[in-house]
Amino acid sequence: MTGCDQSPTAPSTPLNTEFVLAPGETMAIERASFSVTFDGVSGDSRCPADAFCIQGGDAIVRVTATSSSGTRQHELHTGSMQPVQHGDTTITLAQLSPYPFSSRTIAPHEYRATLKVTR
Repeated sequence: MTGCDQSPTAPSTPLNTEFVLAPGETMAIERASFSVTFDGVSGDSRCPADAFCIQGGDAIVRVTATSSSGTRQHELHTGSMQPVQHGDTTITLAQLSPYPFSSRTIAPHEYRATLKVTR
């Protein structure tokens, strides 16, 4: 190791490939000058798997996207599963786990977001 302080490199994946992140983790997208960080989940009101609900509920997945055009925070919703745009790049939430149960509270560090980045 040299005397220069080098920040660690984020793991990378190709475009159009699903990947899983824990809160605070970042994934770089190969040959795209793009990265996405899973910031966390807010407002998880999804219907517990062991309950009967009239509506499925929603959880808000917060991510930060960084590209050559800048950095921006985005929100993805499990209720609509609509992708978000960051320049010419699309971020899609494929899944948020674990799924809630009425008998157990999910700790913030337990969440895992399955994401996909496309152009």
